[in-house]
Amino acid sequence: MKKLFMSMIAVGAMMVSCSDDQTADTNVTDAQGVDMSDFYLYTDNSEKVAGGCFTMQKLNAQLDKDSELFDRMFDIEKKYRQRTLAKKPGNGNGGGNNGGGGDPEPPGDTMGVVTIPVYVHVVYSNNNENISDAQINSQMAVLNDDFRRSNSDANQTPSLFSGVAADTEIQFSLAGTFRHANSRTSWGTNDLVKSTYPPVTPSTHMNIWVCNIGGGILGYAQFPGGNSATDGIVVGPQFFGTTGYVAAPFNGGRTTTHEVGHYLNLRHIWGDGRCNRDDFVADTPKSDAPNYGCPSFPTTNCRSTDMTMNYMDYTDDACMNMFSAGQKSRMRGVLVSGGARASLVN
Repeated sequence: MKKLFMSMIAVGAMMVSCSDDQTADTNVTDAQGVDMSDFYLYTDNSEKVAGGCFTMQKLNAQLDKDSELFDRMFDIEKKYRQRTLAKKPGNGNGGGNNGGGGDPEPPGDTMGVVTIPVYVHVVYSNNNENISDAQINSQMAVLNDDFRRSNSDANQTPSLFSGVAADTEIQFSLAGTFRHANSRTSWGTNDLVKSTYPPVTPSTHMNIWVCNIGGGILGYAQFPGGNSATDGIVVGPQFFGTTGYVAAPFNGGRTTTHEVGHYLNLRHIWGDGRCNRDDFVADTPKSDAPNYGCPSFPTTNCRSTDMTMNYMDYTDDACMNMFSAGQKSRMRGVLVSGGARASLVN
């Protein structure tokens, strides 16, 4: 029944998205006060992939194939919102939103800094694609710098957003590298690389496949709630790390940072729709489209200044430098005890 009801909501949300001034009029609030009326998963299949991230189109395809996926992702979101609601002032606590504009750290988050172990699968048809250990290590360094806000360009965050720029207290360790020679020159986005070289203990390790995807795709990821047989991230070798076989302007390792954000439950910062579509993060401004290249600041859409330097936009690697406190809350929300990716925390 819930699936039918939420499908009706999804259709209604798609109709509503035709106008910037309309908002969803369906109020789905349970006994605990959790409002899910704005929740949606499907996005426009015609969305351009000029930014190179295929994650949302991949999610659409997975939703079409897996009739239970919507329910699983709905429950993950609801559980996160329940925790967030319990942290707000007036619910028996002081709020503690950590500057997140209404996105407090989820209750039970006493983890401190957490480390996610990573397996890297290098799938190559030539010597260039068989990237070096140094290139892999450079990507691990970028992930740790970006997620801990120790990146050298953190001081480039404009003052308008510097107050919500966050150290996510998430870091990563390389648990192992697997190398696979294969004559296939392009792997596409249908998870063939994952079925050929299955993820290793995906419940406890984040798996990354580095292979030529083709079609101008830089990378794609799977959100929490997806099939464990395809869980993980795929990134092209030219866009992985900062040294070796890398191609500007995506030679700063930020493609992987972006895809790990999706893997840990972050949406694109513009919400993959018009102004009334949201990324479910209160401290990221609404927008109606991705930004590309290195846009001038301020760039204004939906009557607010875009956070173009956020890792979940489509700007060039050199022009990304932050996650927000609200995004930190969402990512850690799947890592806390009972979260969809809690078993990753070692």
